[in-house]
Amino acid sequence: MSREFQVTIDAHDPRALSVFWRDALDYAIPGPPGAELAEGADPLAAWDAFLERVGVPEEQRNARSALEDPDGRGPRLFFQRVPEDKVAKNRLHLDIRAAPGLQGEERMAALEAECDRLVGLGATRVSRHEPEPPFGGGHIVMADPEGNEFCLD
Repeated sequence: MSREFQVTIDAHDPRALSVFWRDALDYAIPGPPGAELAEGADPLAAWDAFLERVGVPEEQRNARSALEDPDGRGPRLFFQRVPEDKVAKNRLHLDIRAAPGLQGEERMAALEAECDRLVGLGATRVSRHEPEPPFGGGHIVMADPEGNEFCLD
């Protein structure tokens, strides 16, 4: 039996980075403990109110954030504030499957469209790698708003 796991991401601004990844992955920010959020309610506003109510100092309210797959299939993502900068290439990164089942130019066009969408959310395009059959279908390397690399494939 496989194990559940969480992906933890170090960040300078956990809230902003979690919002980027929420929109990139179509994930959701869960509400605070015991909160029943109405349809369309802002979970970040609910967290702000909760943290204030339980006495968390304002300077500590952006120390962490989390995302969950609304379908319950993917791993939970946890963002934690760290003081140090990212200084080297990631040893672990996320690959976003943006063109499942597509090949050749159709695949690369789908990757380019997703790349444009993510750049609009704050990502940076790093490089494009053309298909190299039989093993390489082509991919685009990107960086999130804090410089963490990920791939569209």
